[in-house]
Amino acid sequence: MKALLNKKILSGAIASGVIVVIIIAVVLLQIQPSIPQKDEKLGLYVMVPTETPTLSDLKDAYAEAASTGIGRNNVYLFWSTIEPQKGEYTWKISDAIMSLNKQNDLKVTLYFSIINNRVFGPFPDWMGTPQLDENLQDKTVKILDDILSRYDIIDHVIIGGEIDAYFREHEDDISKYEEFFSGVYTKLKEKHPDVKFGNSFSLHGIINNSQEDLVAKLNQGDFIAFSYLPVNKLNEIDKTPQEAGKDLEKILELAGDKKIALMEISWSTADTIGGNQDSQAEFVKTVYNFYRENESHFEFLTWFRQYDRPVEVCMKGLNTSVGEISFGNEIVLQNTAEYLCGTGLIDVNKHPKPAWTEFTKQVQFNPNS
Repeated sequence: MKALLNKKILSGAIASGVIVVIIIAVVLLQIQPSIPQKDEKLGLYVMVPTETPTLSDLKDAYAEAASTGIGRNNVYLFWSTIEPQKGEYTWKISDAIMSLNKQNDLKVTLYFSIINNRVFGPFPDWMGTPQLDENLQDKTVKILDDILSRYDIIDHVIIGGEIDAYFREHEDDISKYEEFFSGVYTKLKEKHPDVKFGNSFSLHGIINNSQEDLVAKLNQGDFIAFSYLPVNKLNEIDKTPQEAGKDLEKILELAGDKKIALMEISWSTADTIGGNQDSQAEFVKTVYNFYRENESHFEFLTWFRQYDRPVEVCMKGLNTSVGEISFGNEIVLQNTAEYLCGTGLIDVNKHPKPAWTEFTKQVQFNPNS
């Protein structure tokens, strides 16, 4: 009888202990912050405020970006940097960047510049002066095949970026590019059927220069991507967030039955060109309302970008990227630098702007909550 009583007491003690453990576990789950589920359609261009970041800086920026729940990032790889010598690739920097994306469970939209805004290229010096012909087509297939075979997190590729700017000055090359893209697309699809390929256009450039017909002429690939800045021809912000939201509706008409993507969309807070923090936060809300209303048409949406940078850094980058090509005048060049360096959701001193809070809220939006 005594032994039986001891067993009952022991069983009761164990049961009580289990209940206590369960209660503690439930309490811990309630007080620990939940990790947002990744959304591979929504992205943020991960950017640090310094021109020469350390690995620690990059790791912190990636972790901070990933904590919002984004599932995508843009990576810009230029041919001249990847293959400076024929057949000799320099993977060190791209390996590091792709590794950070993979560690943070981010898919990658690859921007590869056969055309980069007003520039054809940039190409490595060993290529001489390429033409939009079968020779360049084969070389493009080769390098993109090598890149895609190396990095399995790339699921979208932009072959030509903001091509409307280039074709404003090179209309005679439109049919050549159409044939070039078709050849590259067909050959790469055979090798990488799960990767999607397309071009990007600048929506603001198309609107400001009445180039709507160009999108229909180059309506190729798996999707059509757009960048968007709410600016006039001088790169000054001349719209309200609501007016800019109306511009976004034109994407659906321009794309027709193709899927759409917003690869770079932004609002600068630089007051020198008409920006401010309240308007930036309001535009974030406008953009994601547009996305949710039309989600079935979207491939992805990536906000540009995480951090501000000093204006002189953006100015130097513009001078480097366009080479001898002038932006037309110094005002446009200065405004471009002011705009780009003020597009971050966090300032150069690592102070979040109101738009950072709004962005995080929109990425984690749950219609059922």
